[in-house]
Amino acid sequence: MDLKKNFELLRHEYMLSGLDEKDVNPDPFRQFDTWFKASLDAKLPLANSMSLATANSAGRVSVRAVLLKDVDARGFTFYTNLESRKARELHENPQAALLFNWDELERQIRIEGRVESVSDADSDQYYHSRPLGARLGAWTSPQSQVVPGRSDLATRLAAITAKYGDKPPRPPFWGGLRVLPDWFEFWQGRKDRLHDRVSYRIDSGRWVIERLAP
Repeated sequence: MDLKKNFELLRHEYMLSGLDEKDVNPDPFRQFDTWFKASLDAKLPLANSMSLATANSAGRVSVRAVLLKDVDARGFTFYTNLESRKARELHENPQAALLFNWDELERQIRIEGRVESVSDADSDQYYHSRPLGARLGAWTSPQSQVVPGRSDLATRLAAITAKYGDKPPRPPFWGGLRVLPDWFEFWQGRKDRLHDRVSYRIDSGRWVIERLAP
């Protein structure tokens, strides 16, 4: 297989839009809101999907896709099994990076910051808003652990369903984590790979906006 030829066929020229640091909102959360709403208006599939990068105390990095479930002036919240690999790594090293990649709009948003736990009340509220299957599934899966096979999960699910029926409580090992940004980058693809990159960083309690070279 000639992989090089296949990669050449994937080459793409970015022509949709531009991004000027003079035109962005001075608040990166508001700029995020503008772009996120644009992704919803464009009906992008799973517009709230974001890559989450973590590292353990030894510096080994891992990345996976999770779903953004809330964003406010504090940060970006997702929910997970708190015994999973990502949660264990964030307990060891509470720093994370996020990436929203919206190919159809030729846009990316990168976010970095420390991570904190969401309150039990917020975790309870979100957990009980989920479909029953997802609530039972949270009890069923020992996330990131080795299991004998798919049938083991089916057996676990049957036992959990028999125990809790249609009113499972939130598992004590399941909850929310929030990324508290201190850095953003808004990336807009441009012709000839001269992409627009506008970053925000915290300096003395205020957001400083800068253009980065592509």
